[in-house]
Amino acid sequence: MAGDQTPQPTGGPDDVPTGAGQGWTALSYLIGGMLVWGFIGWLVDQWLDSGGIATGIGVVLGMAGGIILVVRRLGTPT
Repeated sequence: MAGDQTPQPTGGPDDVPTGAGQGWTALSYLIGGMLVWGFIGWLVDQWLDSGGIATGIGVVLGMAGGIILVVRRLGTPT
């Protein structure tokens, strides 16, 4: 019957999450950036045998990229 249907979510890819969703989104951007770019830096360290320098640079670049993503996606209130 028509009354038994559940409403479909209307959110799109450009919607900004509210409340705790913003916090989790920001945290995942920061941690994800650190992990991905730190891993890339670790791979470069293994390739060049540079003693951990590239891993540190990768983690810092990942944090900077995560901050940029947080500001772009969540920085402008609607």
